[in-house]
Amino acid sequence: MALTGRAALLAALGSLPVGIWEPSWTGILAVNAPLAVACACDFALAAPVRRLGLTRSGDTSARLGDTADVTLTVTNPSRRPLRACLRDAWPPSTWQPGTEVAASRHRLTVPAGERRRVTTRLRPTRRGDRRPDRVTIRSYGPLGLFSRQGTHQVPWTVRVLPPFTSRKHLPSKLARLRELDGRTSVLTRGEGTEFDSLREYVPGDDTRSIDWRATARQTTVAVRTWRPERDRHILVVLDTGRTAAGRVGDIPRLDAAMDAVLLLAALASRAGDRVDLLAYDRRVRALVQGRSAGDVLPSLVNAMATLEPELLETDARGLAATALKSAPRRSLIVLLTTLDQAPVEEGLLPVLSQLTQRHTVLLASVADPHIARMATGRGTTEAVYEAAAAAQAHAERHRTADQLRRHGVTVVDAPPEDLAPALADAYLSLKAAGRL
Repeated sequence: MALTGRAALLAALGSLPVGIWEPSWTGILAVNAPLAVACACDFALAAPVRRLGLTRSGDTSARLGDTADVTLTVTNPSRRPLRACLRDAWPPSTWQPGTEVAASRHRLTVPAGERRRVTTRLRPTRRGDRRPDRVTIRSYGPLGLFSRQGTHQVPWTVRVLPPFTSRKHLPSKLARLRELDGRTSVLTRGEGTEFDSLREYVPGDDTRSIDWRATARQTTVAVRTWRPERDRHILVVLDTGRTAAGRVGDIPRLDAAMDAVLLLAALASRAGDRVDLLAYDRRVRALVQGRSAGDVLPSLVNAMATLEPELLETDARGLAATALKSAPRRSLIVLLTTLDQAPVEEGLLPVLSQLTQRHTVLLASVADPHIARMATGRGTTEAVYEAAAAAQAHAERHRTADQLRRHGVTVVDAPPEDLAPALADAYLSLKAAGRL
């Protein structure tokens, strides 16, 4: 078989006569001089790296768990063809474990004066803005004996958005909303709701709904029907303090709360209500206000994408003051925070009356399903101790929730996978009762 390229050159060099038993400078030079000349020629024929032109294009955003394709366009302005190995370096959180080497490295050949494209496929594992580190290119000569290497900074940003996994619950919640609107069932009476129409009284109707003037004008008793008010204001307050950093299962509590916010916002905007967002710990981390129904969900997703929990205690007084400033008239304030005893009793309860005097308050918290599993443990001493600890934790959360309910707060406490639909149900219940 005929040898070509690097193998042929090395074979030719290996066949040169060399003094085996008595090596001398003459013999060494006889071998090394041709090799040095070949390496110098190979180096000279390798396309220069620093003169290359690199630009990016492709995806600028992707939901967590999805892929994003970012394309590098490499332009070779030199007179020599580029034979190169390219590494497009990104942070570790942009790859699935074990896939970084295969996904970030590319081989390409770019003829003189032309351009070629290579695509790097990212699969991020964390939310937020992801930016590349550098592009390293190693340019080889035609024999592959020598290479030039250089790096380029080619800026780009891929924003990794919350995944909105609770979207699957939206159709069922919208069906219930249509029932509340009277499209599929009889409208009911609720305090603060809007008058819709008159109909004949049937046994079981609320006597407060009887319209005595209309009854006097006809032979039957007439009752008013009502529909839930629209254009209500909902302020979602996202606690981004240290308790939001705790992981429940495979995700932080903050991510589970975000998913619940997105389902609530999608449902409320369909109901004709206005949704604002405030993310706070010791200062405002995100604020979304005054968005239209069609724009509110993209705005929330974009604002929450870069949020990360801060490892400090939330300033409850500052949170309450900022929430009151953001909701100047009566609103539904949905507070996504912890139900742990100490943060609630020491931080939230002293300032809660400021919120409940002017607004309807709904508090939602992420429960840890592992504690529920611990409570069922038996059979060993360790399991019994874990069950006792879990029972104590449950009792503390129930006492804290009862304290909040005595202050007029609606409390939702559910594991991550159930928090979003449970919060949506609580919103619909408040709307059906006319408390918005």
